[in-house]
Amino acid sequence: MTDYLDTAQGRRIAYVRTGGTGPGVVFLGGFMSDMTGTKAVFLQDWAERTGRAFLRFDYSGHGQSSGAFEEGAIGDWFEDALAVVEALTEGPQVLVGSSMGGWISLLLARAVPERVKALVGIAPAPDFTEDSMWAGFTDAQRAELMAAGRIVIPSDYSADGYPITRRLIEEGRGRLVLRSLLRLPFPVRVLQGTADTDVPPAVALRLMDHADCDDLRVTLVKGADHRFSTPACLAMIAAAVEEAGGR
Repeated sequence: MTDYLDTAQGRRIAYVRTGGTGPGVVFLGGFMSDMTGTKAVFLQDWAERTGRAFLRFDYSGHGQSSGAFEEGAIGDWFEDALAVVEALTEGPQVLVGSSMGGWISLLLARAVPERVKALVGIAPAPDFTEDSMWAGFTDAQRAELMAAGRIVIPSDYSADGYPITRRLIEEGRGRLVLRSLLRLPFPVRVLQGTADTDVPPAVALRLMDHADCDDLRVTLVKGADHRFSTPACLAMIAAAVEEAGGR
């Protein structure tokens, strides 16, 4: 059943929480995705079968949560994630971040490392607003974005494309995590497909280079794409959560 959390910022965040033992698992979805996706639902089913506490939620402007997508930015979605972790979980959690959720997970790890038992990144996309979007825009796109405040870029996941706002780009510059050493004092597992055209394997290797972590492993899966949702890929996610997060 979907419940709602009202945050200090005035946003209403939809979530689904299932009971169980700890450490709990928190799923953090990707850009313009919601908590009904294949990976989120699979992990909930897995958590229920294994008796583990689990939480999935929609960022503001996503899914069933309040707000318009175009009004949001990385910092807003980080605040949403921090609010649900602090209000709805107890003790250290295993953060499972998919794509943008990987970036949000790293921001949580930097802000409240004591609340993180382990981190599993599924094609994590830290700093993508700067290193993928802004860096990949043409001069004309950059000019339009600065003048009009938004542009729309094509997407394989939405027929209408992705609306990208000037605020998303500019606010994201204050949330970058790959510009300095990133302390991660817990196990980190990164799962990355070699056929991922949205977040290439080089991003996972950059994360490895910037992480100060005694227990970090990157697993490259030949032929897997950005969705990382085949039965074999889903099984790898559950195995990574169990191996890194313990009981």
